[in-house]
Amino acid sequence: MYEDLLSFAVDYARRLGAGYAEARFQRDVRESVVLKNGVPEVSARSVTQGVSVRVIVGNSMGFSSTNELRKQSIGRIVRDAVDMARAAVKVLSKGVSMGEGKLGRGKVEVKPRVPFDVVDVEAKTEYLREADKAAVEACEKRGVKLPSRLIEVGRWDTEKHVVTSDGADVCHRIPRVTGEYFLTAYHPQRGSIQRFENLGEARGWEAVELWNLPQRLGEESEALAKMLLEAVEPPVDEEVDVVVDSEIVGIVCHESAGHPGEADRVLGREAAQAGESYIKPDLLGTQIGSEHVTVVDDPSLPKSFGYYLYDDEGVEVRERKLIENGILKELLHNRETAAVFGVESNGAARASSYDVEPIIRMANTYMKPGDYSLQELIEDVRRGVYIRSYQEWNIDDIRWNQRYVGVESYLIEDGELRKPVRNPVIELTTRDFYSSIDAVGKELKFSAGYCGKGDPMQGIPVWFGGPPVRLRGIRLGRRPA
Repeated sequence: MYEDLLSFAVDYARRLGAGYAEARFQRDVRESVVLKNGVPEVSARSVTQGVSVRVIVGNSMGFSSTNELRKQSIGRIVRDAVDMARAAVKVLSKGVSMGEGKLGRGKVEVKPRVPFDVVDVEAKTEYLREADKAAVEACEKRGVKLPSRLIEVGRWDTEKHVVTSDGADVCHRIPRVTGEYFLTAYHPQRGSIQRFENLGEARGWEAVELWNLPQRLGEESEALAKMLLEAVEPPVDEEVDVVVDSEIVGIVCHESAGHPGEADRVLGREAAQAGESYIKPDLLGTQIGSEHVTVVDDPSLPKSFGYYLYDDEGVEVRERKLIENGILKELLHNRETAAVFGVESNGAARASSYDVEPIIRMANTYMKPGDYSLQELIEDVRRGVYIRSYQEWNIDDIRWNQRYVGVESYLIEDGELRKPVRNPVIELTTRDFYSSIDAVGKELKFSAGYCGKGDPMQGIPVWFGGPPVRLRGIRLGRRPA
């Protein structure tokens, strides 16, 4: 039924004078099962669905949406969007237009091996209890308490269908499973330490089984206990070499390559909501890092949390090279910013719900792997620190100055891992971080996240990742325990 409504919306908008029209149906099913300190906290399910339309009249854009899937309601939002655009024409000094892009026609469907609904709530809760027990026991055997524990599994299934007046007609059906845990370990003489992680894939419950949360949380808790009881201060009075693993590399790529590479941010359109960008148009083609650094954003990675093959303007996606061999290469574009920059859209328009318009978003942002094993990265370090995971990060509004606090970290002496290190801090500019990299590992790993942007805020599923990398000549800081 909604397919006919989308065609009606586009045709009706054109008859009312729109030069461009776009209609999108979107249905999101979200569900979560939460365990807090060993006790079931909530099991919730929500379904939202509706249709939105965007139109361009003259040089002005209008947007409207409804959750009533009736022709009468669709007609109303089309008229509202057209009227809105016509009213804005009178006050606009500059207008908008839709740039070129490789428009698609097709259907994309991910079929889970084990649908989320097949596993009942009781079984999911018991699975979380097993993970919780493993975490508690791993700490308690070292004399460390785990007083605060939050563990969650869920899903976010999305169906989208986009039709545009210039020929796009694309449909996605993508199931996603999600996981999250937040652990706080405590020792009366050694203080507290925290660990959190988000997990997510475009798959079914089979992905949750592969995460093996009982084993994962047991290992995480054991590492927390070790950091509390055995860790020494990081070396802060000298320059050292630092090996950071995929988790830190991923958040760096997301925050200091992906976000500043969003073309709407470069144009200043996100300044009041999500900040600006150190990248200016004339910086494209200039050096930002060493030749070993290539950072891309690619929505087409199979099973990825940010997976899609056509964006919400109907544009076919491709790998976007944000940084290539240390050179700032390209921006993330929708069709509107593509027109401003005189390029083709690379398919970065995404909307989190039917009732918000698509804006420029990342999907799966990561550093391309190199040739080194983790051991090879470490064995060439005389004195340094290896940081496996982080517990805190900060970055400024233009994505230039950044700070990361490690959780599981170890001294490196003469090419070997030694004592644990407590709360090492990396605080560098974006250029310094990328320029310090002299070797890149070959094992590619990803973390899941929910990237926030826009007003109203849109949280969207993403992956960020990369291989471990080695930084030369870094002066570390430390965060008080």
